[in-house]
Amino acid sequence: MSDPRATTAPRRHLLSVADLTRDDVERVLDTASSLAASIDREVKKLPTLRGRTVVNLFYESSTRTLASFELAAKRLSADTMSIRSAGSSVDKGESLKDTALTLAAYDPDVIVMRHPSIGAPQLVARLTDAHVVNAGDGKHQHPTQALLDLYAIREALGRLDGVRVAIVGDVLHSRVARSLVQALTLVGGETVLVGPPTLVPRGIGGLGCEISHRISAIGDADVVYVLRMQRERIGEAFVPSLREYTALYGITPARVRAGQVVMHPGPMNRGIEIDPRVADSEQALVTDQVRAGLVVRMAVLYDVLTVAPVEARERAEVA
Repeated sequence: MSDPRATTAPRRHLLSVADLTRDDVERVLDTASSLAASIDREVKKLPTLRGRTVVNLFYESSTRTLASFELAAKRLSADTMSIRSAGSSVDKGESLKDTALTLAAYDPDVIVMRHPSIGAPQLVARLTDAHVVNAGDGKHQHPTQALLDLYAIREALGRLDGVRVAIVGDVLHSRVARSLVQALTLVGGETVLVGPPTLVPRGIGGLGCEISHRISAIGDADVVYVLRMQRERIGEAFVPSLREYTALYGITPARVRAGQVVMHPGPMNRGIEIDPRVADSEQALVTDQVRAGLVVRMAVLYDVLTVAPVEARERAEVA
Protein backbone atom coordinates (compact mmCIF):
# COMPACT_ATOMS: atom_id res chain seq x y z
CA MET A 1 0.00 0.00 0.00
CA SER A 2 1.34 3.44 -0.85
CA ASP A 3 2.51 5.73 1.90
CA PRO A 4 -0.32 8.27 2.52
CA ARG A 5 2.28 10.95 3.22
CA ALA A 6 3.25 10.84 -0.45
CA THR A 7 -0.06 12.47 -1.37
CA THR A 8 0.81 15.52 0.70
CA ALA A 9 4.30 16.01 -0.73
CA PRO A 10 4.65 19.50 -2.19
CA ARG A 11 4.82 19.92 -5.95
CA ARG A 12 8.10 21.03 -7.40
CA HIS A 13 7.90 24.34 -9.27
CA LEU A 14 10.30 26.76 -10.93
CA LEU A 15 8.91 30.18 -10.12
CA SER A 16 12.10 32.13 -9.44
CA VAL A 17 15.86 31.76 -9.46
CA ALA A 18 15.50 32.19 -5.70
CA ASP A 19 13.94 28.71 -5.68
CA LEU A 20 17.25 27.21 -6.81
CA THR A 21 20.48 26.19 -5.13
CA ARG A 22 23.82 25.92 -6.89
CA ASP A 23 23.36 22.14 -6.96
CA ASP A 24 19.98 22.63 -8.65
CA VAL A 25 21.52 24.84 -11.32
CA GLU A 26 24.38 22.47 -11.99
CA ARG A 27 22.00 19.50 -12.18
CA VAL A 28 19.78 21.23 -14.75
CA LEU A 29 22.77 22.35 -16.85
CA ASP A 30 24.31 18.87 -16.75
CA THR A 31 20.98 17.33 -17.75
CA ALA A 32 20.75 19.80 -20.62
CA SER A 33 24.24 18.80 -21.76
CA SER A 34 23.17 15.15 -21.80
CA LEU A 35 19.99 15.96 -23.71
CA ALA A 36 21.91 18.03 -26.25
CA ALA A 37 23.23 14.82 -27.80
CA SER A 38 19.67 13.95 -28.86
CA ILE A 39 19.38 17.14 -30.92
CA ASP A 40 21.80 15.83 -33.54
CA ARG A 41 20.25 12.39 -33.82
CA GLU A 42 18.17 11.41 -36.83
CA VAL A 43 15.31 10.45 -34.50
CA LYS A 44 15.18 13.36 -32.06
CA LYS A 45 12.24 12.36 -29.87
CA LEU A 46 12.87 10.75 -26.48
CA PRO A 47 10.26 8.74 -24.53
CA THR A 48 11.14 10.43 -21.24
CA LEU A 49 7.81 12.21 -20.55
CA ARG A 50 5.46 9.96 -22.49
CA GLY A 51 1.97 10.14 -20.98
CA ARG A 52 2.58 13.54 -19.37
CA THR A 53 0.72 16.72 -20.34
CA VAL A 54 2.35 20.15 -20.59
CA VAL A 55 0.16 23.26 -20.96
CA ASN A 56 1.73 26.52 -22.16
CA LEU A 57 -0.35 29.45 -20.88
CA PHE A 58 0.91 32.71 -22.38
CA TYR A 59 -0.66 36.08 -21.65
CA GLU A 60 2.14 37.97 -23.42
CA SER A 61 3.60 37.73 -26.90
CA SER A 62 6.50 35.32 -27.31
CA THR A 63 8.40 33.60 -30.08
CA ARG A 64 11.52 32.00 -28.58
CA THR A 65 10.19 31.04 -25.16
CA LEU A 66 6.87 29.61 -26.32
CA ALA A 67 8.35 27.81 -29.33
CA SER A 68 11.17 26.28 -27.27
CA PHE A 69 8.84 25.07 -24.51
CA GLU A 70 6.46 23.56 -27.07
CA LEU A 71 9.28 21.80 -28.87
CA ALA A 72 10.96 20.76 -25.62
CA ALA A 73 7.80 19.01 -24.43
CA LYS A 74 7.31 17.32 -27.80
CA ARG A 75 10.93 16.17 -27.96
CA LEU A 76 10.36 14.46 -24.60
CA SER A 77 7.15 12.81 -25.95
CA ALA A 78 4.78 14.79 -23.71
CA ASP A 79 1.32 15.83 -24.88
CA THR A 80 1.16 19.59 -25.28
CA MET A 81 -1.45 22.31 -25.42
CA SER A 82 -0.71 26.01 -25.90
CA ILE A 83 -3.15 28.74 -24.88
CA ARG A 84 -2.65 32.40 -25.71
CA SER A 85 -4.78 35.07 -24.08
CA ALA A 86 -5.74 36.48 -27.48
CA GLY A 87 -8.67 34.49 -28.81
CA SER A 88 -9.31 32.73 -25.49
CA SER A 89 -11.89 33.39 -22.77
CA VAL A 90 -9.51 36.01 -21.39
CA ASP A 91 -10.80 38.27 -24.17
CA LYS A 92 -14.26 37.81 -22.65
CA GLY A 93 -13.09 38.94 -19.23
CA GLU A 94 -12.28 35.61 -17.59
CA SER A 95 -10.07 36.02 -14.54
CA LEU A 96 -6.74 34.29 -14.11
CA LYS A 97 -8.21 32.33 -11.21
CA ASP A 98 -11.02 30.94 -13.35
CA THR A 99 -8.65 30.13 -16.19
CA ALA A 100 -6.39 28.27 -13.77
CA LEU A 101 -9.32 26.32 -12.30
CA THR A 102 -10.47 25.40 -15.80
CA LEU A 103 -7.04 24.09 -16.71
CA ALA A 104 -6.79 22.25 -13.40
CA ALA A 105 -9.89 20.25 -14.36
CA TYR A 106 -7.87 18.75 -17.23
CA ASP A 107 -5.25 17.55 -14.73
CA PRO A 108 -2.10 18.75 -16.54
CA ASP A 109 1.27 17.69 -15.20
CA VAL A 110 3.02 21.00 -15.96
CA ILE A 111 1.77 24.52 -16.63
CA VAL A 112 4.33 26.81 -18.24
CA MET A 113 3.16 30.37 -17.77
CA ARG A 114 3.97 33.89 -18.97
CA HIS A 115 1.98 36.79 -17.56
CA PRO A 116 2.40 40.59 -17.31
CA SER A 117 1.58 40.61 -13.59
CA ILE A 118 4.17 39.85 -10.94
CA GLY A 119 3.22 36.80 -8.92
CA ALA A 120 0.77 35.30 -11.41
CA PRO A 121 2.62 31.94 -11.60
CA GLN A 122 2.55 31.68 -7.80
CA LEU A 123 -1.24 32.10 -7.90
CA VAL A 124 -1.61 29.31 -10.47
CA ALA A 125 0.69 27.09 -8.39
CA ARG A 126 -1.65 27.55 -5.41
CA LEU A 127 -4.83 26.89 -7.42
CA THR A 128 -3.74 23.76 -9.32
CA ASP A 129 -1.96 20.49 -8.68
CA ALA A 130 0.32 21.04 -11.66
CA HIS A 131 4.03 21.75 -11.53
CA VAL A 132 4.30 25.42 -12.56
CA VAL A 133 7.22 26.86 -14.53
CA ASN A 134 7.50 30.64 -14.73
CA ALA A 135 8.19 31.73 -18.30
CA GLY A 136 8.23 35.40 -17.29
CA ASP A 137 6.07 37.45 -14.91
CA GLY A 138 6.04 41.20 -15.33
CA LYS A 139 9.35 42.84 -14.45
CA HIS A 140 10.00 40.16 -11.85
CA GLN A 141 11.53 36.86 -12.98
CA HIS A 142 12.44 34.76 -16.04
CA PRO A 143 14.32 31.82 -14.50
CA THR A 144 14.59 29.59 -17.57
CA GLN A 145 16.16 32.45 -19.54
CA ALA A 146 18.80 32.78 -16.83
CA LEU A 147 19.48 29.03 -16.94
CA LEU A 148 19.86 28.94 -20.70
CA ASP A 149 22.17 31.95 -20.52
CA LEU A 150 24.35 30.15 -17.97
CA TYR A 151 24.39 27.11 -20.24
CA ALA A 152 25.45 29.20 -23.26
CA ILE A 153 28.18 30.94 -21.24
CA ARG A 154 29.53 27.65 -19.91
CA GLU A 155 29.58 26.16 -23.40
CA ALA A 156 31.40 29.21 -24.82
CA LEU A 157 33.88 29.89 -22.01
CA GLY A 158 34.16 26.51 -20.34
CA ARG A 159 33.35 27.85 -16.87
CA LEU A 160 30.93 29.90 -14.81
CA ASP A 161 32.87 30.49 -11.61
CA GLY A 162 34.59 33.87 -11.81
CA VAL A 163 32.97 34.85 -15.12
CA ARG A 164 32.29 38.59 -15.25
CA VAL A 165 29.17 39.70 -17.10
CA ALA A 166 28.26 43.27 -18.00
CA ILE A 167 24.49 43.63 -18.45
CA VAL A 168 23.82 46.73 -20.52
CA GLY A 169 20.66 48.70 -21.13
CA ASP A 170 17.09 48.81 -19.88
CA VAL A 171 17.53 47.06 -16.54
CA LEU A 172 14.49 48.84 -15.07
CA HIS A 173 11.97 46.89 -17.14
CA SER A 174 13.97 43.68 -17.45
CA ARG A 175 13.03 40.45 -15.69
CA VAL A 176 15.92 38.86 -17.61
CA ALA A 177 18.46 41.08 -15.83
CA ARG A 178 17.13 40.32 -12.35
CA SER A 179 17.11 36.58 -12.91
CA LEU A 180 20.54 36.52 -14.51
CA VAL A 181 22.15 38.52 -11.70
CA GLN A 182 20.77 36.07 -9.13
CA ALA A 183 21.79 33.04 -11.18
CA LEU A 184 25.33 34.28 -11.72
CA THR A 185 25.70 34.98 -8.01
CA LEU A 186 24.65 31.37 -7.30
CA VAL A 187 27.41 29.94 -9.51
CA GLY A 188 30.21 32.29 -8.49
CA GLY A 189 29.95 34.80 -11.32
CA GLU A 190 30.23 38.58 -11.15
CA THR A 191 27.84 41.12 -12.63
CA VAL A 192 27.97 44.82 -13.41
CA LEU A 193 24.81 46.61 -14.55
CA VAL A 194 25.47 49.38 -17.06
CA GLY A 195 22.97 51.97 -18.20
CA PRO A 196 21.64 55.49 -17.70
CA PRO A 197 20.52 56.26 -14.12
CA THR A 198 16.88 56.37 -15.22
CA LEU A 199 17.04 52.75 -16.44
CA VAL A 200 18.86 51.19 -13.48
CA PRO A 201 16.42 50.77 -10.57
CA ARG A 202 17.37 51.92 -7.11
CA GLY A 203 18.31 49.17 -4.71
CA ILE A 204 19.06 46.55 -7.34
CA GLY A 205 22.65 46.43 -6.10
CA GLY A 206 21.22 44.49 -3.18
CA LEU A 207 21.09 41.46 -5.48
CA GLY A 208 24.87 41.35 -5.33
CA CYS A 209 25.87 43.26 -8.47
CA GLU A 210 27.90 46.35 -9.25
CA ILE A 211 26.37 49.38 -10.96
CA SER A 212 27.93 51.76 -13.47
CA HIS A 213 26.52 54.50 -15.67
CA ARG A 214 29.53 54.51 -18.02
CA ILE A 215 29.77 52.24 -21.04
CA SER A 216 33.51 51.87 -20.39
CA ALA A 217 32.54 49.53 -17.54
CA ILE A 218 32.05 46.72 -20.06
CA GLY A 219 35.77 46.74 -20.82
CA ASP A 220 36.85 44.11 -18.28
CA ALA A 221 33.83 41.83 -18.73
CA ASP A 222 34.06 38.36 -20.25
CA VAL A 223 30.47 38.65 -21.48
CA VAL A 224 28.62 41.73 -22.73
CA TYR A 225 24.93 40.99 -22.24
CA VAL A 226 22.77 43.45 -24.16
CA LEU A 227 19.19 44.07 -23.07
CA ARG A 228 16.39 45.03 -25.42
CA MET A 229 15.29 48.63 -25.21
CA GLN A 230 11.62 48.10 -24.40
CA ARG A 231 10.28 50.87 -26.58
CA GLU A 232 6.69 50.06 -25.64
CA ARG A 233 7.50 51.05 -22.03
CA ILE A 234 10.13 53.75 -22.56
CA GLY A 235 9.24 57.40 -23.06
CA GLU A 236 11.01 60.70 -22.69
CA ALA A 237 10.94 60.28 -18.91
CA PHE A 238 13.62 57.57 -19.22
CA VAL A 239 15.85 58.65 -22.12
CA PRO A 240 15.84 61.89 -24.14
CA SER A 241 15.79 59.86 -27.37
CA LEU A 242 16.73 56.43 -28.67
CA ARG A 243 19.36 58.09 -30.84
CA GLU A 244 21.06 59.56 -27.78
CA TYR A 245 20.84 56.21 -25.96
CA THR A 246 22.51 54.48 -28.92
CA ALA A 247 25.30 57.04 -28.99
CA LEU A 248 26.04 56.58 -25.27
CA TYR A 249 25.26 52.89 -24.65
CA GLY A 250 24.84 51.10 -27.96
CA ILE A 251 27.12 48.08 -28.38
CA THR A 252 29.28 48.75 -31.43
CA PRO A 253 32.37 46.99 -32.82
CA ALA A 254 34.53 49.73 -31.31
CA ARG A 255 33.18 49.00 -27.82
CA VAL A 256 33.69 45.22 -27.91
CA ARG A 257 37.22 44.02 -27.33
CA ALA A 258 38.81 40.85 -28.62
CA GLY A 259 38.03 37.83 -26.48
CA GLN A 260 34.65 39.07 -25.29
CA VAL A 261 31.42 37.35 -26.20
CA VAL A 262 28.15 39.19 -26.74
CA MET A 263 24.69 37.96 -25.75
CA HIS A 264 21.14 39.21 -26.25
CA PRO A 265 17.89 37.56 -25.06
CA GLY A 266 15.99 38.75 -28.13
CA PRO A 267 14.17 40.14 -29.89
CA MET A 268 16.91 42.55 -30.93
CA ASN A 269 16.43 46.18 -31.92
CA ARG A 270 19.26 46.29 -34.44
CA GLY A 271 20.84 49.69 -34.67
CA ILE A 272 19.54 50.77 -31.27
CA GLU A 273 20.98 48.71 -28.39
CA ILE A 274 23.20 46.61 -30.65
CA ASP A 275 25.00 47.32 -33.91
CA PRO A 276 24.13 44.78 -36.64
CA ARG A 277 27.86 44.20 -37.17
CA VAL A 278 28.14 43.00 -33.58
CA ALA A 279 24.92 40.99 -33.70
CA ASP A 280 26.17 39.10 -36.76
CA SER A 281 29.77 38.70 -35.63
CA GLU A 282 31.51 35.53 -34.50
CA GLN A 283 31.60 36.97 -30.98
CA ALA A 284 27.80 36.95 -30.74
CA LEU A 285 26.17 34.00 -28.95
CA VAL A 286 22.60 34.95 -29.86
CA THR A 287 21.97 31.82 -31.95
CA ASP A 288 23.69 29.71 -29.29
CA GLN A 289 21.23 31.09 -26.74
CA VAL A 290 18.28 30.03 -28.89
CA ARG A 291 19.71 26.51 -29.22
CA ALA A 292 20.41 26.44 -25.48
CA GLY A 293 16.80 27.39 -24.83
CA LEU A 294 15.55 24.10 -26.25
CA VAL A 295 17.82 21.73 -24.30
CA VAL A 296 17.61 23.72 -21.07
CA ARG A 297 13.82 23.81 -21.18
CA MET A 298 13.80 20.08 -21.90
CA ALA A 299 15.96 19.70 -18.79
CA VAL A 300 13.64 21.93 -16.72
CA LEU A 301 10.54 19.95 -17.68
CA TYR A 302 12.33 16.73 -16.84
CA ASP A 303 13.62 18.18 -13.57
CA VAL A 304 10.33 19.46 -12.16
CA LEU A 305 8.66 16.12 -12.90
CA THR A 306 11.37 13.78 -11.63
CA VAL A 307 13.29 15.51 -8.82
CA ALA A 308 11.51 15.61 -5.47
CA PRO A 309 11.38 18.91 -3.56
CA VAL A 310 13.73 19.23 -0.60
CA GLU A 311 10.85 18.86 1.89
CA ALA A 312 9.67 15.62 0.27
CA ARG A 313 13.21 14.21 0.14
CA GLU A 314 13.69 14.98 3.83
CA ARG A 315 10.43 13.20 4.73
CA ALA A 316 11.45 10.20 2.67
CA GLU A 317 14.81 10.05 4.44
CA VAL A 318 13.14 10.16 7.87
CA ALA A 319 10.73 7.40 6.87
